Amino acid sequence: MDCAGGPDEERSQVDISYPPETETFRTEVRAFLAGTLPPDWKGIGALDEEAAWAFARDWRGLLAERRYLSLTWPERYGGRGLTKLHQVVLMEELALAGVPFGLPQDTFGVKMLANTLLRWGTEEQKRRFLPRILSGEDTWCQGYSEPDAGSDLASLKTRAVPEGDTWVIDGQKVWTSGAHHSDWIFVLARTNRDASPHRGISFLLVPLDQPGVEVRPFRMMSGQLHFNEVFFSSARTRADLVVGGVDNGWTVAQSLLGVERGEEAATNPILFKAEVERLVELARLYGKDQDPVIRQRIAWCWSKVEIMRYLGYRILTGWLKGADPGPESSIAKLYWSEYHTKVTDLAMDIMGLHAQVPVGRPPLRTYRTDDPGAANSSASWSTTYLIARSGTIYAGTSQVQRNILAEKVLGLPREPRAAAG
Repeated sequence: MDCAGGPDEERSQVDISYPPETETFRTEVRAFLAGTLPPDWKGIGALDEEAAWAFARDWRGLLAERRYLSLTWPERYGGRGLTKLHQVVLMEELALAGVPFGLPQDTFGVKMLANTLLRWGTEEQKRRFLPRILSGEDTWCQGYSEPDAGSDLASLKTRAVPEGDTWVIDGQKVWTSGAHHSDWIFVLARTNRDASPHRGISFLLVPLDQPGVEVRPFRMMSGQLHFNEVFFSSARTRADLVVGGVDNGWTVAQSLLGVERGEEAATNPILFKAEVERLVELARLYGKDQDPVIRQRIAWCWSKVEIMRYLGYRILTGWLKGADPGPESSIAKLYWSEYHTKVTDLAMDIMGLHAQVPVGRPPLRTYRTDDPGAANSSASWSTTYLIARSGTIYAGTSQVQRNILAEKVLGLPREPRAAAG
């Protein structure tokens, strides 16, 4: 996968073929899936809720055992030392087969924190935490946003003060996904009140099961419990559990966000394509497949997913050249989150009043599409419709993504900041 041509062509032409070594790996993954999944497998979405969770837990163990969860980690830390493109191939095949990549909290532990530790962590931190992340003994959540520091994260007020061989932490985090199911939280806290907002922040690893930490779940409008508030009142963590150095947390946090958005640019379109195919069946089910307006709107959705796919290939091209995901990855986040509100609008319009009476199993997933293989139930679509609204907020609001693209990609002047106070 590479760009072709000169400077002008390089921005417009992308070779979407994969190198031979990744296609060899694809053959391996397909053989694993064929030899492990039942012959009549339709996807985890086709299972009832209890069976789906049981499958996901067992499936995670298989992926960890084969080192698929740690595919790109160095071998000395329990990985296979393969490339990011191998990781994308794995994610593509798992999505096509209708199986998950681990459990929900693995997004924060395996994907975000592990890769951050590999880049910024000390040898002691890697040896201590990576094996427990891989085994699932430790589950993690993210402590970034605060009630008054969401879009402007650098204005965060949670503080950490050194005291002997510990940090003492006071403050509050919000929108903390899965904190009520987690053992640890990686926290951005202010450790230098005299430094500029971006330079006085540190990235701390903090145990949740201790006095001085309170986790309060709150219910989403979809009815699910996923987000939380986390309160720190003289909570403590060891002095050596700072990742990337004291007061360098902003740089560490930005690299973590690049990891979060990178591979998804290539794998999200697979899930969204399956969702459009399910939308076509929904239109047939409700007798709307011959309605010219509905047909036109479905065609619009299909075209947007194809555009999304090529946006992902553009990011992969940079990966293959050795570039880490940069601010341009905001294009993919902005694109899919805004798109998803439209496609779920269409599903609700197709079902009409039936959408107001949810029937069937709601999604296990609290992000993006329903699980692969899900039935076309009103509960599935109406819950996904509500979840889609949050997609324009979590992992950076659409407004924040536009500012990032304007300032860091297009080089436009910075948006005027409000005066302090």
